[in-house]
Amino acid sequence: DRDRLAAVLAGLPADHPLTAVVHAAGVLDDGVVSALTPERLDTVLAPKALGALHLHELTGDNVQLVLFSSVAGTVGAPGQGNYAAANALLDALAAHRHAHGAPALSLAWGPWAPAGGMTGTLDEADRARMTRGGMTALSAGEGTALFDRALRAGRPALAPVRLSLPALRAQGPGLAPVFRALAGRPVRREAAAEGTGAGLAERLAALGAEERAEALLHTVRAHVAAVLGHADPGGVETDRAFKDLGFDSLAAIELRNSLSAELGRRLSATLVFDHPSPDALAAHLGTLVGDAPAAARGARRNRAAHAGEPLA
Repeated sequence: DRDRLAAVLAGLPADHPLTAVVHAAGVLDDGVVSALTPERLDTVLAPKALGALHLHELTGDNVQLVLFSSVAGTVGAPGQGNYAAANALLDALAAHRHAHGAPALSLAWGPWAPAGGMTGTLDEADRARMTRGGMTALSAGEGTALFDRALRAGRPALAPVRLSLPALRAQGPGLAPVFRALAGRPVRREAAAEGTGAGLAERLAALGAEERAEALLHTVRAHVAAVLGHADPGGVETDRAFKDLGFDSLAAIELRNSLSAELGRRLSATLVFDHPSPDALAAHLGTLVGDAPAAARGARRNRAAHAGEPLA
């Protein structure tokens, strides 16, 4: 509230002038882009982005603004289009102030441990998804040490984040461009795992109908367990609805993407909703792999053409 903030600032005693503000306000209202509404955007933008703009306007050029941003604004985050936009504004505001000689620092934090506050609502599946994305939590000691170092760095914006380089490399071509030089050469999926893409399609084609159905169900259970953060795929109940297993729209997209990579073919974005249990999904995949040898040959041709002649 701009007027109430102005009243607070005006009420500060003259013998204790304001020298710095840490802006750490924020809320979450996550959802895929198609589910975001103007109200859900306002919920997230108001405390973080609008609050920062009010501070910028009311404190002037002599007060150091330290803005708590998020790495979501730098690399994106599944289901956080509104939150990423709010934090990108904070990073840009710090750069704007810095360019005009006003003190500011935006810190695009990664996750902290233990979970609390805004991250207190994350469950094991959410945390597992972040870890697979290459980010692990900072301890409180690491976070405060990075805070002190950032204040001395003389830069308008920094991203204090703990990264797992093996997890980043494992993302292969899907790795965010900002991480590619840091992570090093990504491992090609088809070379990294025997059970991916065309190789899996060929093996399925060599199986009888019953064995193929078993193999597909095992594959589906393994990917469901990975998305939900379960160590044992055997614990995934095959006749239970995905929504009852704990799936939300983000988990559904992640499962679709991982199965697409595993089978070497693009699957429908509504896959989990159209086939709402592991049993149903495995049966559907069984109808798609009947032409596995032809699909595998096509995949090999595509890879060779891409590697040797990019314009093809």
